[in-house]
Amino acid sequence: MKDNGIRFTKMQGIGNDYVYVNLFEEKVPDPVALSIAVSDRHFGVGADGLILIGPSKTADVSMRIFNADGSEAEMCGNGIRCVAKYAREHGLAKSDKVSVETNAGVKSVLVILEGGKVVRARVNMGVPRLLRREIPMTGPAKERCVDAPLEAAGERFTITAVSMGNPHCVIFTEDVAAIPLLNWGPAIERHPAFPERTNVHFVQVNTRGDVTMRTWERGSGVTLACGTGASAVCVAGALTDRTDRSVRAHLPGGDLELEWAQDDDVFMTGPATESFTGVWPTA
Repeated sequence: MKDNGIRFTKMQGIGNDYVYVNLFEEKVPDPVALSIAVSDRHFGVGADGLILIGPSKTADVSMRIFNADGSEAEMCGNGIRCVAKYAREHGLAKSDKVSVETNAGVKSVLVILEGGKVVRARVNMGVPRLLRREIPMTGPAKERCVDAPLEAAGERFTITAVSMGNPHCVIFTEDVAAIPLLNWGPAIERHPAFPERTNVHFVQVNTRGDVTMRTWERGSGVTLACGTGASAVCVAGALTDRTDRSVRAHLPGGDLELEWAQDDDVFMTGPATESFTGVWPTA
C-alpha cells in the first residue's frame, strides 16, 4: 500500500465495470469489505464489484471476483478481458495469449492491440456444464434443465440452465424491454431450485444469429453486461434450436460475439476499456 491507500484501476467491458487491484504491488486485507465500499455508486468509486489481479502458479496471473454485495464469484467474462488487458499492458504477461487462473479454472485470452494498447480480447470460456448437479440446481442430478418450468414471483417461466463456471438461468421472451427485471430478477436469483443462487437473463431472439438480452446478476443486481451470461445465452439458444451456435448478443452496454465451437468450447469476443486510476484511502 502506498500514498496512504490502495492504488486501483477502474475498467469496464461494455459497461460491466469493476475496480481492479494489482496484488503484485498492493495488499487487500479484507476484499469483501473493500468490494462493498468501492462498489457503492454514491459513496464509493462505483462498480459492479472488485477484481483482484494476483500471482498464479499455473497461469500468467490469477483473478478473484467479488460482487457488489461482497459475495465471491467464480468467473466474469467481461472482467477477464480487462484482467488480460491489464496483465499485457503492465508486463505481467509477455505474449498476446494471456492465461488467467479463475475459480472456474484457467482460461486463455487472446488480446488484440491497437497502438500498443489492448482494445479487444477473445476468451476461451471453456466447455459449458449442463447437468443439474453441475449448475448447481435441484432435481435429477444427471438431467439437463432445458425449456423446463419454473414458478417465481407469481409467474410461470420456461427456463434453460447453463453453468459457465457460474450458474445461469436463461429465459427467452418476445419483448425483452417489457420484462420487469427488478421484480423477476431477484425472485429467480434466490429461487430454492438454485442452492448457490443464479444469474438471470431474459433474451429476445431477433434472428438465428442475433439476440438482445437483459441481465440480473447474482450479487450485483441489474448490470449493463454479463460475459458469462452471454456465453450461456449462446449455449441455451443452440440447445433449444432458437439460434445458431454463433450469435451476436446486444446488451445494454454494448455487443459481444459468441461462438459455441464444435469442440464444445465457448468463445467470447468483446472490448476492454480502462476508465481511470486512483487511490482508495485506508486511513
